[in-house]
Amino acid sequence: MPNQIDDNNLIKTQRTDKWWVEPLWTGLGFLGFVVYTTWAMFQGNHYWWSDGMEGFGGYLSPFYSPLLFIKEGIKGAAPIGHAWFGSWPGWWPSLIPATPAILILAGPLSFRMTCYYYRKFYYRAYFFSPPACAVSGIPQKKYKGETTLLVFQNLHRFTLYIALGFVVILSYDGVISLFRGGEFGIGVGSVILLVNPLLLAGYVFGCHAFRHIAGGRLDCFVCPSGQQKVRYKLWKGISWLNGRHMFWAWISMIWVAFTDYYVRMVSSDQWIDYSTWGF
Repeated sequence: MPNQIDDNNLIKTQRTDKWWVEPLWTGLGFLGFVVYTTWAMFQGNHYWWSDGMEGFGGYLSPFYSPLLFIKEGIKGAAPIGHAWFGSWPGWWPSLIPATPAILILAGPLSFRMTCYYYRKFYYRAYFFSPPACAVSGIPQKKYKGETTLLVFQNLHRFTLYIALGFVVILSYDGVISLFRGGEFGIGVGSVILLVNPLLLAGYVFGCHAFRHIAGGRLDCFVCPSGQQKVRYKLWKGISWLNGRHMFWAWISMIWVAFTDYYVRMVSSDQWIDYSTWGF
C-alpha cells in the first residue's frame, strides 16, 4: 500500500519515482557554487592577467568586475588605471577583507536569489517547502507566503536592472580581453570571457520580470497600431528563453565560476593561456 498523504508529517507521498533526485542535485550544486564564490571573493588576488603587459586589455574575473577600487601591491591585481575610483580607500574597516569582489557580488547575487526559478529550487532543497510536487513538506500551522522575512523577494523586478547592467559590463570585459597591451588578438581566455555575458544574457533576457516588461499591461497584442505586434514578437522570443530558464540559470552560473577559475589559474601561472599574441 502506498503511503497516505498526511499534512502533519514530513516527506509523506504516494509518488513512487525518484522525486528526491532533483532537490538533492540542485541543493548540492548551488551549495558548491556558494562555497566557491565565497572563497574566491575573500581571496582578493589573481583576478587579472595581461601577461605582464601594461595598457589597454587583459583578462578580468567576472567576480571582480566592475573594479570600483584596487588595492595595490597584490599578486594578480589589475593596474590602478582599471579602477573606477582609484586606490583602495583608507577608511575601509580593517575587520573586512579589502577585496574588490566584496563590493559588487551582492548585485548579481540579489538577482539570482530572488529569481523565480532559484526560489523554487532552494525552497525545495533547503526548506522542504515542499521538497517536491505531491510531497508533504515541513508542517505549517498557517501559510504565510513570501511575507515577513521573505518580502525582499518582491525586489526581483528591480534587481533585473542590476543584472542588465552586469550584462553590459561583462560584455565590455569580453571585448577588452581581445587586446593585450593595446594589441588585438585572441586567446582561450578571450573566448571564455566572451561566452560568459552571452550565457548571462540568455538567463537575464528569459527572466519573468523582463518578459513582463515586453508583454505586460497590454489589452491586445495584435491591434492595428503596430506597436503591439512588435511587442508580441519580442514577448514570444523572451518566452522561448523563459521556457528554458532552468538551463540558462545553471549554465550561466557554472560558466561564471569557471571563468573566474580560469583567470585565477592563468594569473597564478598554474595554466597556460594559448593565444595568438606572440606569433
